[in-house]
Amino acid sequence: MIKNIISGIKAYFGAFNLISKLKLWKYFTIPMLISLITAIAVFGSAYGLSDNIGAFISKIWIWDWGHDTFSSISNFIGGLIVLVIGLILFKHIIMALSAPFMSPVSEKIEAHITGNAPFSHRNTSFIQQLWRGIRINGRNLLMELLLTLPILLLKFIPVVNIFSTMLLFMVQAYYAGFGNMDYTLERHFKYKESVQFVKEHRGLAIGNGIVFILFLLIPIIGVILVLPLSVTAASLKTINALQLKNNITYAA
Repeated sequence: MIKNIISGIKAYFGAFNLISKLKLWKYFTIPMLISLITAIAVFGSAYGLSDNIGAFISKIWIWDWGHDTFSSISNFIGGLIVLVIGLILFKHIIMALSAPFMSPVSEKIEAHITGNAPFSHRNTSFIQQLWRGIRINGRNLLMELLLTLPILLLKFIPVVNIFSTMLLFMVQAYYAGFGNMDYTLERHFKYKESVQFVKEHRGLAIGNGIVFILFLLIPIIGVILVLPLSVTAASLKTINALQLKNNITYAA
């Protein structure tokens, strides 16, 4: 799996040039706008709620001694919870709403790699692609929250909280990569088949998602460019994985 994680990360290196070569930037205009608006709405709301959550957590400590220390810790944990939940909501919202716009991008990349005219094994409409995106990301949102909340509780345990941070990051990365890979899988597999395919190639999903999450740490620019680069990188690796699965080799 380590090899696939590295492979998923390396796919980003040629993403920018490929987008320019295939003249794909025009397809990203609306998704980039969706990303920017969603970021302002989600993270703006999250910032306003962080103090309230920290104050709520601090009420657990009913004793006077150590109250100030626990309050400081609570504020930090509250801010972390809001940041993590904000990231989860942000990525699933933008990936769900951008699905109809990302599918043509992935299709053109596949046509470029295979040397064949754009082809879809499953002909779907704009609405069907949107619903697919909402369904996949809704499922992933629920799964990610179920995994994230227990991990956040580990933050209260010394030493263990160091490892929980890494685990939390990997979970975030996996589901980010999952959503990006599905823009290609949508043309090849039904819902359940796509879920199984990503499970079999979780390293690629994590590798793609690692860079996705790191991009979000770059103010403004990261939010705008995260979808174009991550979707392009994911499409490249997913198409390669499909070729291997079907024992097909293309002269790209």
